[in-house]
Amino acid sequence: MAALYDCSVPSELLTGMRLARSAIGRGALVVIPTDTVYGIAADAFNPDAISALLAAKGRTRSSPPPVLVPGVATLDALAESVSQPVRDLVDAFWPGGLTIIVPARASLAWDLGDTRGTVALRQPSDPIALELLTEVGPLAVSSANLTGEPAATAAKMALDSLGDSIEVYLDGGETDTVVSTIVDASAYDGPGSIRIVRLGAIDEAQLRAVIGDALESTAGSDT
Repeated sequence: MAALYDCSVPSELLTGMRLARSAIGRGALVVIPTDTVYGIAADAFNPDAISALLAAKGRTRSSPPPVLVPGVATLDALAESVSQPVRDLVDAFWPGGLTIIVPARASLAWDLGDTRGTVALRQPSDPIALELLTEVGPLAVSSANLTGEPAATAAKMALDSLGDSIEVYLDGGETDTVVSTIVDASAYDGPGSIRIVRLGAIDEAQLRAVIGDALESTAGSDT
């Protein structure tokens, strides 16, 4: 049965984090707070865990989850290449609300779904999420709600939506209602080749202030 732990209570934080680490190690799912909305977290290198995450949300392999990372070193480990504009974006907005799609390293033994050789990466600023990422490594994370429902901004909201499909819920209090901005830099080859996929916590003007004409001239469609 799913268990919810109030991370503002030190004893519950310790217990919740220990059980979350254990659950992820066994391929089970955990709900965690992030600096945007709550997310369902799974071991990014466990295909069964990824399948369970997609099933919990009601999604197929055509909607692969992004991967949260503890820092820039993990970006370099997971990406086949990192262009200078991507490094500039990371310097400006990580940790924070920017997800960046890059070419995935071909040698990685993982299966996130139908990624077409790419991976969407983000370093969150939430301390609970960062601590867990530091301890267990990259986590595939998708918003903690059934597809078509509002993204969860509280652990109880996620519990009501997802129930026992999740083993551990870490309650870090109310989160932001704004999702991350997503940009696609996987095909970067010069001006206009970084595409906005979804606007959220970071707006177009902020992006353009950092990478200038590397950004496409108009915002892409929201997905």
